[in-house]
Amino acid sequence: MDDQAAGSPQDARRVPVCYRHPDHETGVRCTRCERPICPECMVDAAVGFHCPECVRGNTSRSSGAWGGGGSGTGHAPTASVPRTLAGGAVAADPRLITKILVGICLAVFLVQLSVGDRFTDHFQLIGRAYMPLLGSVEGVAEGQWHRLLTAMFLHGSYLHITFNMLALWWIGGPLEEALGRARYLALYLVSGLAGSALTYVIAAPNQGSLGASGAVFGLFGATAVLMRRLNHDMRPIIALLVINVIITFGWGNIAWQAHIGGLVTGVVIGYAMVHAPRERRAPVQYGTCALVLAVVVLVTLLRTAQLT
Repeated sequence: MDDQAAGSPQDARRVPVCYRHPDHETGVRCTRCERPICPECMVDAAVGFHCPECVRGNTSRSSGAWGGGGSGTGHAPTASVPRTLAGGAVAADPRLITKILVGICLAVFLVQLSVGDRFTDHFQLIGRAYMPLLGSVEGVAEGQWHRLLTAMFLHGSYLHITFNMLALWWIGGPLEEALGRARYLALYLVSGLAGSALTYVIAAPNQGSLGASGAVFGLFGATAVLMRRLNHDMRPIIALLVINVIITFGWGNIAWQAHIGGLVTGVVIGYAMVHAPRERRAPVQYGTCALVLAVVVLVTLLRTAQLT
């Protein structure tokens, strides 16, 4: 017979595979049941990792006769709190932040349509220029640093906001689920700010810029890093990036600086999010975000000094 008995030398030499993802080889096992688990299935515990089944079983027992609210294993109740791959808490609605961001962008666009260009001129990214509708010289160089942020929620047309919101929904939702809410929001905002800062530094000071594209490109970059980390097929995200880069440099009236700044920042922060050592994960992740923000502040100060 060709079948090998369990525990035979040949069986022992096989590389274990995840019990939920047979195509994922792994050397990590659940510290409770010892089932092999891949990074997608690992749930942080006080010691090692647990599999999703043991986490669910512990949750259902925590209020029963297993030690007055404990896990019945000697672990603290918080040891079985489900965590994302990046260490964030698993939320009941894993796309909540994405929904809020889409809602804000749509609401702001409706205000733009209702109020007109005067509203847009108050909040779009501009280096330094005279704004006829406002009757004064405006811009980041005039101390209006809020434009680096507010420009991320403005859009110039129906087509512009449609493309950005579809990309945000398709890419942002799964990424939020993988990172957790706080880390995902930090990635989004810092990527957008970095894109705005690069636009401010490179573009002509009287060139207006607006849109969520910088932040969305940051999500593209982080998604590519995450897929690489999970050994997923990279061809779909690479094809998507290539198409967007072609559009960025092939069409006119596109702030390519925001796209490139967001993309590079997304790759840097995304790498920190999914590769940070587990024992000091949060300091590395948020420290990387803080470092990028420091660079944004520095280049903004230097450009402002140049323009004034």
